Amino acid sequence: MKTGLAHFLAFVTVAIWGSTFVFTKILLVNGLSPAQIFTLRFIIAYILLLMFELTFRRQSFRLFSNSRRDELVMLLLGISGGSMYFLTENAAMLYTTATNTSLIVCSCPLFAMLLVALAYRQSEKFTRMQVAGSLIACAGMAAVVLNGRFVLHLSPKGDMLAFGACLCWAVYSLLMKTVTEHYSTFFITRKVFFYGLLTILPYYLAVPGFPSMEVIFSSQVIWNLLFLGVVASMVCFLVWNWVIHQLGAVVATNWVYFNPITTILFAWWLLHEQITPWFLFGTVLILTGMYLCGRVAK
Repeated sequence: MKTGLAHFLAFVTVAIWGSTFVFTKILLVNGLSPAQIFTLRFIIAYILLLMFELTFRRQSFRLFSNSRRDELVMLLLGISGGSMYFLTENAAMLYTTATNTSLIVCSCPLFAMLLVALAYRQSEKFTRMQVAGSLIACAGMAAVVLNGRFVLHLSPKGDMLAFGACLCWAVYSLLMKTVTEHYSTFFITRKVFFYGLLTILPYYLAVPGFPSMEVIFSSQVIWNLLFLGVVASMVCFLVWNWVIHQLGAVVATNWVYFNPITTILFAWWLLHEQITPWFLFGTVLILTGMYLCGRVAK
């Protein structure tokens, strides 16, 4: 029962994350930088999550981990799933195409599988069916992203930044596996937001500046920020961290392959973009690959 619920929630979470490009684009048009958007959405998520815990979970509320080692893991989670991931992904868009960035970042399940295999050689044994399923899903993701246009514009700087973002999310998934057995999802997620915000601060020493209150509270900005902060950050990170605990890092991360599908469907719905045969073909491959991975992982 929990496994089925976890897969459903993983789908919903990835679907929401796939829609955030519209809201982020609106904020960019209104003058906010990628770093500012990340900072504001994490501030909103952290404050609301902190208030929720102090109100409804006061008895179990805690500030620090059980040990310095665990606190260091929380810091690394904040960097890999927060500040460094968002900075590298957004910076990659400045130097390479959106197609390259999407193709590289969405290949992170393969990196996650490799990292888990290296870190847990004894306890984590992947079958040929799991590996084949992940490769089939990856091929489907490539078909969706490339959309029949097999021309990639190489840009070493941009592509390396995209690979950096991909590696960050794979590391985040691996590290999450080490803490979900010992700490609540609420505690872990709050730590991710806190350390994500803390480690983004040095960026503002190099690139100072922040939007005014007038800009932030304008109708075109505040509602999009609230969606990104409350739904796409607080709720989705809570759900995703629970999903990793239930399904494991590799099976959960395979749902990232579904991200381009939700993005294109959202664009078709709101922006009236065309659905192509390549999209349908890639979707079938992704669903087949994810089914094979999930079926043998039970």
